[in-house]
Amino acid sequence: MGLFDFIKGEFIDVIEWTDDSHNTLVFRFPVRDHAIKMGAQLTVREGQAAVFINEGQLADVFTPGRYELSTANMPILTKLNSWSMGFESPFKAEVYFVDTTLFTDQKWGTQNPITLRDPEIGPVRVRAFGSYAYRVTDPARFMQEVVGTDGRFTTDDIRGQLRSHVISSFTDSLGEAKVPVLDLASKYKELGAGLADSMKGDFDTYGLGLEVFLIENISLPPEVSAMLDKRSSMGILGDMGKFTQFQAAQAIEKAASNPGGGAADGMGLGAGLAMGQAMAAAMGGQGQAAAPANDLGARLGKLKSLLEQGLIEQADFDKRKAEILSEI
Repeated sequence: MGLFDFIKGEFIDVIEWTDDSHNTLVFRFPVRDHAIKMGAQLTVREGQAAVFINEGQLADVFTPGRYELSTANMPILTKLNSWSMGFESPFKAEVYFVDTTLFTDQKWGTQNPITLRDPEIGPVRVRAFGSYAYRVTDPARFMQEVVGTDGRFTTDDIRGQLRSHVISSFTDSLGEAKVPVLDLASKYKELGAGLADSMKGDFDTYGLGLEVFLIENISLPPEVSAMLDKRSSMGILGDMGKFTQFQAAQAIEKAASNPGGGAADGMGLGAGLAMGQAMAAAMGGQGQAAAPANDLGARLGKLKSLLEQGLIEQADFDKRKAEILSEI
């Protein structure tokens, strides 16, 4: 390499940056110990901004486009260095590229349960998780408030700070919403939109814009979920008196189709009916008293015996059986 090539190599005349890491927010262009040639070509691609720093002071910010660096398009840098409008010498400055695209699928979640005062259940603890998306909206502020002199700043470097803001705001909003825990699943979208609005100020402080905030799940402790499952099961059963009647009718149908049955089966059914009626009474069943269980069982057993001996037809059996069952 000749002397001229060496000297020429010391001057930077092309400044640009491409990145495929998908998590780099800021990258410092390698200009250390090199001077930028006045008239150098600066290329800022879509989804980027270029920030010039002069001796630790924020200078000019370039939005997407292609620039030939000169005193005309670097007014702040020109003023800081007291350059004349005809200045054409190489100069020293730090150049930072800021990624302004949307950073999606940023996860958040509660490390510890959040205690709520539910209007139906009472004090209850819940956990939650979801995701959010943000972008750099003010590159200059982001550089001043967050990045500083870091040569490569990624989403991992700010994740903890943003997560603290998210959890704090989520806890406050969930407590103030006073939505019953059992209704939270139908309010995820509304709660998420409200939280996004309330957190915009926190993100703005860093030069960031919160674009999307999603609640994916709010869960109860396992023991509370188990109790809710039991409560749901009782709701499905409904009126216990009607349930026991249904169970008795099913048992009678089964006994009637048993060819080896007889009066003894009827007595067994009578005992089953008696137990069912006792359960209904214990559950608070009210209304007209049902026919004595043992009598019903005996009548059903006798009727079944007549059918088996061929003394009555199937149609007659079905009709008389229905009459007996109507007395339950």
